[in-house]
Amino acid sequence: MEPPVREPQSPAGLASISDVEALADQISASANALHKRIMKEIKAQRGPFSDQQQAVLRALGDDEQVLRQHADALYADAAAAVAPSLRVPQQHLMALTNAAIEKIRRIDELAELIGLSGGLLALAGSALKGNAAGIVDAVEVIRTHLAGVIAHRPTPPPKP
Repeated sequence: MEPPVREPQSPAGLASISDVEALADQISASANALHKRIMKEIKAQRGPFSDQQQAVLRALGDDEQVLRQHADALYADAAAAVAPSLRVPQQHLMALTNAAIEKIRRIDELAELIGLSGGLLALAGSALKGNAAGIVDAVEVIRTHLAGVIAHRPTPPPKP
């Protein structure tokens, strides 16, 4: 079950307990989307998995577990995770994590999925520590991999 989406309470990112809880909801939703994607890959496989495929799926499963742990920790320690000095707007954090969730569902390139997952982990870990600089860095990693997803899309044929 998806957690309820909470609306940010302030324009500055992670400036209140409610904002941190809203990000925790998004991180939890990211873990759910990652789990669904892993299961989709497993169900779509015809025949045995190669060692490389197994390693990728195990790594993504590990990322899912860590995302869940970070989300749980953000819920539990929301007051300590408030980062009032963060200059990234809360709406931007929410939109970025929503875009990541959607890309996890549709992404074709597993390398970009791994990078996107890593960016979400960095965001969750930095938010948990209240590390504004780490959050900004993670936002850039997520943006980079979202752009990579777009770059890997096949070009549609021209309209006649």
